[in-house]
Formats: sequence, structure tokens, C-alpha cells
Amino acid sequence: MDLIPAPDRVERTERYLELGDGFGIEAGPGTEGTARWLRATLGAATGLALPPRQGDEHDVLHLSVRPGLGEEAYRLVVDPHGVHLQGGSPAGVFRGAQTLRQLLGPDAFRRAPLPGRTWRLPLTEIQDAPRFRWRGLMLDVARHFMPKDGVLRWLDLMAAHKLNVFHFHLTDDQGWRVEIKRHPRLTEIGSWRARTKFGHRASPLWEEKPHGGYYTQDDIREIVAYAAERHIAVVPEIDVPGHSQAAIAAYPELGNTDVIDTTSLSVWDNWGISPNVLAPTDNTLRFYEGVFEEVLELFPGEFVHIGGDECLKDQWRRSATAQARIKELGVGDEDGLQAWFVRHFDKWLSARGRRLIGWDEILEGGLAAGAAVSSWRGYEGGVTAARAGHDVVMCPEQHVYLDHRQADGPDEPVPIGYVRTLEDVYRFEPVPAELTLDEAAHVLGTQANLWTEVMEDPARVDYQAFPRLAAFAEVAWSGLPAPAERDFADFERRMAAHYRRLDALGVGYRPPTGPLPWQRRPGVPGRPIEGAPPHK
Repeated sequence: MDLIPAPDRVERTERYLELGDGFGIEAGPGTEGTARWLRATLGAATGLALPPRQGDEHDVLHLSVRPGLGEEAYRLVVDPHGVHLQGGSPAGVFRGAQTLRQLLGPDAFRRAPLPGRTWRLPLTEIQDAPRFRWRGLMLDVARHFMPKDGVLRWLDLMAAHKLNVFHFHLTDDQGWRVEIKRHPRLTEIGSWRARTKFGHRASPLWEEKPHGGYYTQDDIREIVAYAAERHIAVVPEIDVPGHSQAAIAAYPELGNTDVIDTTSLSVWDNWGISPNVLAPTDNTLRFYEGVFEEVLELFPGEFVHIGGDECLKDQWRRSATAQARIKELGVGDEDGLQAWFVRHFDKWLSARGRRLIGWDEILEGGLAAGAAVSSWRGYEGGVTAARAGHDVVMCPEQHVYLDHRQADGPDEPVPIGYVRTLEDVYRFEPVPAELTLDEAAHVLGTQANLWTEVMEDPARVDYQAFPRLAAFAEVAWSGLPAPAERDFADFERRMAAHYRRLDALGVGYRPPTGPLPWQRRPGVPGRPIEGAPPHK
């Protein structure tokens, strides 16, 4: 059956149920969305109409919600007469539908039926539930913009792998990607740059053409609605107070105007960490409160990510305004000033019923009780946060930064950071061993991150993500044993079938034998240093 991610429990026979033209769907209350998805997706691939049915016992897929199963759990039974799919919630039913699609074979992942296909399901019973409630993927569209259709495609790829949180990295030094109506220059000026560094920031190569793009507010509403139909939560990220040069280029008064001429700044065309950070003024706070007011209207979910990482403080050290603010607030130094900045938006979001989440630097100064932490600089930030009672999403760069190279061979395109093979990702353990059971309960889950400095087009994003994202999805979903005890040989065996599903979906993954000739980037420098990964 070669299912990925592997389910909890499977019982099957060698017999099959064949699906004929009359095979239909009975959608119980709460399952109507999954029924629509099945007709649109499996209907297109198989050519079957899958009409609505009511009360029929034979040749029917019965969809129902049974809350006792658990929020995203499902039970799938295929017997000689029909199929029963029960979920603990509408999301559970939808997760089970992903398994049903895999059972039909790789051609069920196509967009039109191939001739001569017979559609059948193995007689089986599957009971399944996720290990973690947060099974995330972060996509950086600030460094290289991805048009809306590409984002929708990634939501489909996430759904196919039972991932359920889309972390949308919308702003950075190199571009601002979301329309804010009260501050139109954020996209008029901040959404494009004149040229782009090609390769690692030490590379001498440049792409001498403008790069840019942004999502209108209606685009964002469409993306959020599309994700919701697939039971995926969207977490927007608006970076403060660092990684903000694009915003300062659009509105120079946001920068440290007593230190540099901020009117001369443009959207950054290089990689790394820009020294141009937000000024710690009331004007800056009011500006970003306005930004977040519109963001909250667009993104109705629980969490809002504020970045909070890699804020260089040299300008604050030289700024009389920043130094006066440190003294006025009594925060001691520049690190205290950043903590004050983060705490302001922590309280602001909490007052509006939302929860702040940020990279693990936000721990340096204290957080409100409801704030959560993305632990990226290894396990330490997650351990500290969990022990302090904060919820944690584990995304350590040493394990699940998928921009890092997949092998150490000379053909690996634009090699960056650590070597992290498919097996390395499969053996990743999200819960730090040193946590107690009570502390480990604060680990909401895990997330893989796709930073796109060296991913100049969608094909490169595919290559860096797959097949490793399939291994990550199994880590996030399945109740796997300890890393050393995991059966990677069995996973590789199942991947042989999964590559055919990825082929049907048109995913340009890295083959097990290494990059294909057109996937290589000869002569484009990377940073293949095992001990020194890149900055975000």
C-alpha cells in the first residue's frame, strides 16, 4: 500500500473493491467540503462523476464525522460493498480522504483520466491520527516572490502530505509582499528590487533585472479560503524590528534617521542581515499597529508571526533617539529595547484575541504567557521556552531547513549550509529528549522551512523541498519510534511508489541518484560549510 505518511494501524486482505461509473458519495453533516474536494480532484483524475447518494449500502463512499475519534483522526474501511470514512472532525475526514487518494494509485494524482485505467481500492481497515497538532511548512516569498497560483499549488502539496499549518513569510529586507491599503508605498516601492544577487551573498554574480510582486488583499483572502477548505491554518509573518529594509525604503521615517540618510535606501538586492532596522519610536509602533490591523482582518487564525530575529543593533547604539528611549523605558540596553518592541506587539495582539509567535530570539527579554516560540537556532530555544511555560514549534536549522543542501557532491545546485539527506530528515526528532512530560506538552509540533535566497524559480523550490518534505511529513504525522529505531529502508521502499505520485503531480523533486542535468547550477557559488549555516 506504500502510504506516506505511514498510518497508525492497517489491516488488509488481497482482495479489492472496483469503482464503477455508478460509484457515489454520501456526505454526512460536516463532510460536504471533503465531498466537494473528492469530486473535483478524484473526479478529474478518474473520470468518475461520484454523484451524491443517500441511504445506499452498495458502491458508495460514506463520509461521516464521529467526534470520539479525536480532532484529526480518521477510520477508513473498504469492504466488498463500499467505503466508510469517519473522522473525528471535518478535518479528520479530509485527512482520511488523502489516504483514500493514495490507495487508488499514482494516477489518482493527475488532473485528467488516462485511458484504460481500472480504479480499485484494497479491502482494508485503517485507523490513524496525527502525533502533532502543528505540522507546518514555512514558505519565504519575500526573497523570491511566488505568484498566487504557485502558493495555491503548495497548499495542495501540503494537503496531500497531511500538513496543516502554512507559515507565510511575507516581508523581509528584499521585498514586501502583502497589500496594506493605508500604507500603499509598502507595495508600490517595497515589493520590488532593481536586481538580485545570484547564489550565496559572497557570489560575484547578479541578475540584472527587476524582481518583485505582491498579493492584493483579495489574493490573500483567496489563499486563506483555499487553505481553509483543505483544513490548513495560515500564519502570516510580518518582520519587526529587523529584516525591515523594504519597509524603510518605502517609508524612510521608519528608520533611524538620525544615524543614516534613510531616503537613500532601496529594497535590498543582497542576502544576509541588513543593518537597517526599525527606529524604536511611537511613530513606528503606530505604523505597524495599522499594518497588523489589516493583517488581522485578512488572516483570521490564532497565530501571527512577528519575526523578531537577527536584529542588528549598531544603528540603535549610534542613535540618540534610541538611546533616549532606552533611558526613558529603563530597559538597560539595546537588547532590552528589542524585548520592549516585541512585548508591545505581544500585548497588542493578545488584547485582540490573537497569539504572537516569533523566532527564538524573542525569548531574550520575557514574553506574555500566551506567546509561542519558533525554535530555529537548534533545540535550545525550544527547551528554554517549554520550561518557561511557552508553547513551541520545533524547526531547528540543523535538521529541517530545506534550503540546505541534500548531498555533498559537486553537482548539488548552489550548495548551502549543512548536508541534510533524506535519511537525516527522516530521523529528525522534534521533541527534545531533556524535556519532562509536562514540558514536552508545550511542543505544539514541528515545521520545515523553505528560505528562498537561492531558489530563483518554482522548480528550485520543488527540488529543495522534495523528497525531504515527504520524510518530514511522516515525522510530523506518524507516531514514529526513536530516531535510531526508525525503519528507513521501509520508508525508501514506500517512497518508490510516492515518487510516482510526485511525478503525477508535476513535482520537480531531487531524484535519489542525484540532480538531473537541468537541476544543476554549475558556476553559481554557494556556502558549503558544514559548521556555518546561512542567516535566514
